[in-house]
Amino acid sequence: MTTTIAPPEPLAPTVPARGADRRGSAGPGARTLVSPLALASRRGRAVYWSVFGLVLLLFALAFLFPVYWMATGALKSPDELNRNPPTLAPKQWHFGNYGEAWNLMQLPDHLWNTVVQAAGAWVLQLVFCTAAAYALSKLKPVFGKVILGAILATLMVPAQALVVPKYLTVADLPLLHTSLLDNPAGIWLPAVANAFNLYLLKRFFDQIPRDVLEAAEIDGAGKLRQLWSVLLPMSRPVLGVVSIFALVAVWQDFLWPLMVFSAAPDHQPISVALVQLSQDVPQTDLIGAMVIASVPMVVMFLVFQRHIIAGISAGSTKG
Repeated sequence: MTTTIAPPEPLAPTVPARGADRRGSAGPGARTLVSPLALASRRGRAVYWSVFGLVLLLFALAFLFPVYWMATGALKSPDELNRNPPTLAPKQWHFGNYGEAWNLMQLPDHLWNTVVQAAGAWVLQLVFCTAAAYALSKLKPVFGKVILGAILATLMVPAQALVVPKYLTVADLPLLHTSLLDNPAGIWLPAVANAFNLYLLKRFFDQIPRDVLEAAEIDGAGKLRQLWSVLLPMSRPVLGVVSIFALVAVWQDFLWPLMVFSAAPDHQPISVALVQLSQDVPQTDLIGAMVIASVPMVVMFLVFQRHIIAGISAGSTKG
């Protein structure tokens, strides 16, 4: 009995993986600005780190030098501040300029006004923007997409174009016919209508699985309880970044507080008071007041910088 042995089947050609390098390195990670072969040599590493360090130093100088110039300018005498060419460091350190600025420009009162206005806008914005984002994301109202599109369309309108209608609305509040001028509520209520923060919250709520809310609903939790006990604890990163955006927007705003508190200088925030009182104080004291007004926002950024990145990435779209 003759046994027939079939010839071996030809091997299928090996197809390189998608994104693989033609020279043999597989994966998209091999595609870099500088080839791994160049970084393997001592000269390549030296050139790479030299260029990287130089670029990093230039960016650091571009961002930090104005801050250094402002902080040291308040420590100079008026004559040294106006000297040409200027000095990089004070020859005599006048630390008393900060104390003079603190008392002469009434910084405690204006800083407190800013804190009250920023805190009220922050609380109201969290409450109403979170409620609106929850309704648009999870409750699915009728014409919800149309409403969201209309809200996002306001981002395309320049802020300067809305100043006059916003002022007329605050000067004579519809239905109530009362004026919110010279009142912190004139800052709080317009700050609530923030389309960007609302959209950021909605995108984050969209990524939370529906099964989580359904499990809470099976346990007897209503819609409000689901928002308070389920969604909000899971939304701490995006709530943190929304809080930062809300506080910074009110803290650095100038035009709108100037219009709202035009007849009440004692209620003006620090951003308006610095300009209003700049004509009657020495320039060194004015710079010192600017440094003091910048410290709270700088400290808040240094403390919560991780939450900014985490909140923005948490609210981004996957795909």
